[in-house]
Amino acid sequence: MASRSSLITRPIVAAQEALMRLLKAEAFGGLLLLACTLVALFCVNSSIGEAYASWWLKPIHLGLGDWSLTKDIQLFVNDGLMTLFFFVVGLEIKKECTSGELQRLRSAALPAISALGGMIIPALFYRLAVPEGPGARGWGIPMATDIAFVVGLLSLLGDRVPKGLKVWLLTLAIVDDIGAVLVIAVFYTQGLAYVPLALAGAGFVAIFAAEKAGVRSTGIYTLLGFAIWFAVLKSGVHPTIAGVLLGLMTPAKALYPDHKSSLKGLREALRIFETQKSKASAALEKVSEVALESLAPLERLAHSLEPWNRYLVLPLFALANAGVVLSAADGAQDIRNGVLLGLLIGKPLGVLGLSYLAVRLNVAELPRGVSWKVLAAASLLTGVGFTMSIFIAGLALDSSLLGQGKIGTLEASAISASLGLLGLLLVLPKQKPKPTVVLFKR
Repeated sequence: MASRSSLITRPIVAAQEALMRLLKAEAFGGLLLLACTLVALFCVNSSIGEAYASWWLKPIHLGLGDWSLTKDIQLFVNDGLMTLFFFVVGLEIKKECTSGELQRLRSAALPAISALGGMIIPALFYRLAVPEGPGARGWGIPMATDIAFVVGLLSLLGDRVPKGLKVWLLTLAIVDDIGAVLVIAVFYTQGLAYVPLALAGAGFVAIFAAEKAGVRSTGIYTLLGFAIWFAVLKSGVHPTIAGVLLGLMTPAKALYPDHKSSLKGLREALRIFETQKSKASAALEKVSEVALESLAPLERLAHSLEPWNRYLVLPLFALANAGVVLSAADGAQDIRNGVLLGLLIGKPLGVLGLSYLAVRLNVAELPRGVSWKVLAAASLLTGVGFTMSIFIAGLALDSSLLGQGKIGTLEASAISASLGLLGLLLVLPKQKPKPTVVLFKR
């Protein structure tokens, strides 16, 4: 007969295991982002709408001598926490360039060219709808695909999705993130202050010198990174650019890069432990160092920060930015139409059109196991532009026009997700997908 304590702890352990399986599921990040978006929309359009909006505008003050910073909560999310998101984007870009798909020219050619079409054509469609006026600056809104949502959507289809299609779509999303970052840096930066910019440059030089000198302290790099972020924020350049650059500067090589060097380090620690009993703590520190430094800083940071991005930064961004009064849809329609045209039509048309041209010219080849029908259906998913689109809308449009940009983004993303999933269900081979999440085991 089971003890009373086991009867109590067993369901708790089962619930903990179920929660961990749920958190590890690829779809969960996208579902959480969707839930936060719906919560923001509900709150803004309910009786608490005014209180909800005003809470995000409460000021927060940070100061150090003459260097002080006062911004509202929403801007701290957009300029502060989103820098962490862009830092991880920088890590992913470097990872792909050093050991992933962007390292192999032939493999990277198709998603890179697809992404180029998916940036240029949507911007042109937007400018056709909004040729002039203050809203014309929003041409960057429909340029980027939302990685979190796309990964979540693909995971819903299980094993029916070919590996080549996943790689193509995720690499495309990373490449057009690069394009979006460049657009933000070049076209949405205003009024440069050169002293803070010079200090930020000195910070980057200090990080480069520390890395070359063999400094491995995470604390030192964190302090330098925060100082750079602060200086870039004061310079007039959007601070998320600092996040991307810091990600690109993160070392991609481990101190113990292979099995042989790791084993050598562990043997040295064992020798110290066996021969010098008084230095047992030093031996254990050596073991800890080998275990830590057998992974490159880039891999360690990407692995440790991804959950923070998925479960904190992006949901908070959605709560702070996705809320829009739906009655804003009754106003001028040009910006909304421009975003809809760009994401719904321009994005898949540009992606598929340049992909077809690249393959016909023998510059690139289709991913293994992917037909043109499958690629056409998947290209519809590239119109899901939620996070980056709303982020760029906040930079490009003033408050009186921002609602239209957000509504267009939300509508286009929802329709693109629905059409893309439906298209893939119709063209992918009929195969029973494995369950994504098992909540409780018997």
